[in-house]
Amino acid sequence: MLNGKKVLVGISGGISAYKTPMLVRLLIKKGCDIRVVATDNALHFVSELTLQTLSSYPVYNDMFCRFTEKTTEHISLSEWADIVIVAPATANIIGKYANGIADDALSTTLLAFNKQVFFCPAMNCNMYNNFAVQDNISTLKRRGVQIIDSEQGELACGVVGKGRMAEVETIVEEIENYYKTNDDFINRTITITAGPTRESIDKVRFISNASSGKMGYEIAKELLRRGAKVNLISGVTNEKIEENNNLRLINVVNAQQMYEKTIEMFEKSDVGICCAAVADYTPIVQYDRKLKKQEQSLIIELKPTKDILLELGKKKKKNQVLVGFALETDNEIDNAKNKLQKKNLDFIVLNSLNDKGAGFECQTNKVTLIDNEGNVEPLPLKDKIDVAKDIVNKLLKCF
Repeated sequence: MLNGKKVLVGISGGISAYKTPMLVRLLIKKGCDIRVVATDNALHFVSELTLQTLSSYPVYNDMFCRFTEKTTEHISLSEWADIVIVAPATANIIGKYANGIADDALSTTLLAFNKQVFFCPAMNCNMYNNFAVQDNISTLKRRGVQIIDSEQGELACGVVGKGRMAEVETIVEEIENYYKTNDDFINRTITITAGPTRESIDKVRFISNASSGKMGYEIAKELLRRGAKVNLISGVTNEKIEENNNLRLINVVNAQQMYEKTIEMFEKSDVGICCAAVADYTPIVQYDRKLKKQEQSLIIELKPTKDILLELGKKKKKNQVLVGFALETDNEIDNAKNKLQKKNLDFIVLNSLNDKGAGFECQTNKVTLIDNEGNVEPLPLKDKIDVAKDIVNKLLKCF
């Protein structure tokens, strides 16, 4: 699976650098072609000669060395490599990459690289748990960096906590899994709804909700990474997604537009995932001017919007999969199970507004996956990127 892959191994200055030669050796055994780029501090922990002997190539370390193969080594290496693995990734290099700082051989190479990057954090547990480090790690995750997380154990300073670099076998396994999952959804077309809808009152006012659309966008990104063709039907949101030949982004504003596009797209899809926060009601009268403020009360009469998920459930064919979301505040499991049955879903993702860090306008989410075979799987609070992976893994089992 890794045979023939061109791998650039980045090393920053942490005690875990002593493991990196073993990582290089294992990757070579897997058939990889290896180059190494190291910071000055990294070479205090591991010998340049060792890395050069194992990889069979000079170590790139000095940006201003006159005797490099290329005058712009960081550019040529970034163009050569298929992936970059930074192991260990210290708090320093994590912070640099998250904030676009390029002041040494490794950080300049990273900024010039535009393919898949893996980071293997390693540091003292207090540093690892520092809000700035965690914020930087979350930033990298959102940008598509694969984080091979630190492990719990005894650290170099003698304390026990989370911060040990993952074992080299784990790192290689994670990279193999990354390539293995790239074609999980090849030849599958998936329609996803995301974000809020806006129901106009007049020319400037509307009824909406606090949904950011982030959960739906992260699911779309994960499915694209794993080979799917994605129709993303999005309400108005600040979320972004990179252009992709397998992506069709359809922007809508109100519930009726989302209904029409979703029904149309689902007809030719293998999967429908309804993640959008669609307004349940819309004004009966929508004024074509701005209403002036008056002394008396303003009464706005509302009518129900069309239930997109219910209609999809009615139209669902035998070979199609349908996934819904439920946001509940009471009788959560029972309400979600009722929705699952009523709308003919294969599984439902239950969000609870009672859980801190879950729901709208959060980078994290805490969900429970409930399927039509009665399985209830509560998941811990996670970054929405990781929740998206859990949902996509659950979807894979439906096939």
